[in-house]
Amino acid sequence: MSWKRVRIELARSHDFPEGSHRHGYEMVLPLAPDDRVDEKALGAAPEVATVHRFWEGEGDAVGRIERVDGEWWISYSAGEAEDEPLHRFAAHRFREGEYLTVRAPVGGEHAFKVVAVRPAPGLAQGPG
Repeated sequence: MSWKRVRIELARSHDFPEGSHRHGYEMVLPLAPDDRVDEKALGAAPEVATVHRFWEGEGDAVGRIERVDGEWWISYSAGEAEDEPLHRFAAHRFREGEYLTVRAPVGGEHAFKVVAVRPAPGLAQGPG
């Protein structure tokens, strides 16, 4: 397991035919050798799994990855009003070129492309 800094950017869509590097997330995640989230490592240190949301025209937001009742979420505050569900989060491979979906808190969803996976300096690195 290794802690990685993962950057995902908005994929091509009707509103963004070329995608957008100005809309996305940077996450710090523990990844297993198969590039999936290491759920055991995440459970042992959930405070390390942070998220930085950047969205042109809106202020940046910082939150955490959380699991609630078997579902994965990006949580920005103590309430649930602005939380964003992560569809099939644990099943995704966080490799450059892969895609995942994030649902907006008020409906709708966006596809994102993994554009970078890098070591997270200063965080413990396990074998693999």
